[in-house]
Amino acid sequence: MTTLTAAPPRRLPRARLRRIASLGLYRGQLELLQFFRGTETVVFSLLFPVFALVIFSSMFDGEIAPGVTYSDYLVPGIIATGLMVTGFQTLAISIAIERDRGGLKRIAATPMPRSAYFIGKVIMVLVTSVVETAVLIAVSVLLYGTHLPGTADAWFTFGWVSLLGVTACALCGIALSSLPRNSRSAPAVVAPFAFVLQFISGAALVFTDLPPWLQWIASAFPLKWMCQGLRSVFLPDSYAAQEAAHSWQLGWVAASLAGWVVLGAILCLATFRWTKTRDGG
Repeated sequence: MTTLTAAPPRRLPRARLRRIASLGLYRGQLELLQFFRGTETVVFSLLFPVFALVIFSSMFDGEIAPGVTYSDYLVPGIIATGLMVTGFQTLAISIAIERDRGGLKRIAATPMPRSAYFIGKVIMVLVTSVVETAVLIAVSVLLYGTHLPGTADAWFTFGWVSLLGVTACALCGIALSSLPRNSRSAPAVVAPFAFVLQFISGAALVFTDLPPWLQWIASAFPLKWMCQGLRSVFLPDSYAAQEAAHSWQLGWVAASLAGWVVLGAILCLATFRWTKTRDGG
């Protein structure tokens, strides 16, 4: 008589998740090591926003509204720009270079789960974003007397705007990484997007001073909403009346950034390739 025994509980999914998490953490350490060893990348990604803050603050002076100087206005925009550079520009260029040099093809051929590669990228973006933001805030406080958020609600807003913003930018960067045809063209393809957005999104120039048609274009992209959300954190509530909609529109900020997270994820799934087109990937 055959005795039926219950099948042992399946432990593969949990073990697989632990393996992916472990490999993702290892990959994140490797990504951070490579990032901080690249002098050019560190200077451009981490120090460029600091240079922009100092240069623009030196070029323009005076109040743009009662109790708000241009430097006060510039700080949240430069923080948002730093998040965009780290999440969007750095990822788009670095992944395009890895693909062109065959690095992604080799990774795809290894037993390492492909999701671990993206976990590593996420860790790199999050860590460098925190470092960059801390440096910018420190420079702003020391050189320009920037007042830090004074309430828990303000810090909470700072957190969710930054997290949603850098996530949206990172996903868009991963998606755009498939556009350059080779590593040489990657900076030329990616940089103009970031450069133009900085000037039309209220990061460097007062947003309401721009022509209405430029304001409409900027409103279609996440950087404008990142800047606006962070202004609500660092500027007095009285400045909300100076915004285009005469309010901070935090609900629209959340909805727009969340929408870009979803759209960025869809674009990643639709466009990301592990190999160059001529390799059949």
